[in-house]
Amino acid sequence: MTHFSLFSGSANPNLANEISQILDHRLSPCQTQVFPDGELSVRLDEAVRGHPVFIIQPTAPPVTNHVFELMLFADACRRASSGHVTAVVPYFGYARSDKRHHRRESIAASMVARCCQAAGLGHLVTVDLHSPQIEGFFHIPVEHLTAVPVLCDELKGRLAPETVVVSPDEGRLEMATHYAQRLGLSTAIVHKQRLSGIETRVVKITGDVQDRPCLIIDDMIATGDTLARAMDALTKAGARPEFRIAATHGVLLEGAQSKLSRPALREIIVTDSVTPHITDWPELKVVSLAPLLAGAIHRLATRQSISDLYD
Repeated sequence: MTHFSLFSGSANPNLANEISQILDHRLSPCQTQVFPDGELSVRLDEAVRGHPVFIIQPTAPPVTNHVFELMLFADACRRASSGHVTAVVPYFGYARSDKRHHRRESIAASMVARCCQAAGLGHLVTVDLHSPQIEGFFHIPVEHLTAVPVLCDELKGRLAPETVVVSPDEGRLEMATHYAQRLGLSTAIVHKQRLSGIETRVVKITGDVQDRPCLIIDDMIATGDTLARAMDALTKAGARPEFRIAATHGVLLEGAQSKLSRPALREIIVTDSVTPHITDWPELKVVSLAPLLAGAIHRLATRQSISDLYD
């Protein structure tokens, strides 16, 4: 295999270690230091001159710190005369800021993309962006992978044949269709109106959910408000009180567990794109993205096609 360096930021060292083990390629030594005033410093403790570098750093909460740490890694690689720098960012923070809702408002996803490129990133590997259009904010290659096959493999054999795959809003319909096709199920949509950054209201449901169990899917779970409201709306619409939730990014902020924990919830499955911090939730199951991401790194490092990972 082509020689390359594999670094881990501080956001998800467990995922980085698992990727390293699958690749049978050690993590290169580095240091991230936080000064008393909150400033960050990144130092590479290995020569990278002239060869490719991969940096594993999801920009999970605290998002701004981890985004800036990623940029410092890229800058350190550039100043150390590294070869091509690829960021492996399974969870891309600021992805919900993909357009302006008001005239005097920033588009943070676009700004982060520009800053990462200016810092020295030459390639991005990510998983299930909240808004696929974010790929267009980058002027470098973006490998936009999906965790749907990983999550479907975990769900197979555990769903009743009459289960309905439910999209919690219009924006996740394509993802719901992907789930339904892989699992051989039908789909439904919960139409919602967003009242604020943390609050939504269900308007109507499209699709047959009467007396049927539901698999509610999403790209991420932050506050849990959208999914909690979806379960309430589906129950009122006559769905069987038997819900499963599958989402790529289990951000699971404070209060999400209490909103989603209810007798009708059988299971909630997320990936380890974000470091799991809830350990006392029996219904929560975490599946690993390490094989998917290790496969992407291997193919990129050896200049092979990555197209088989998109399905």
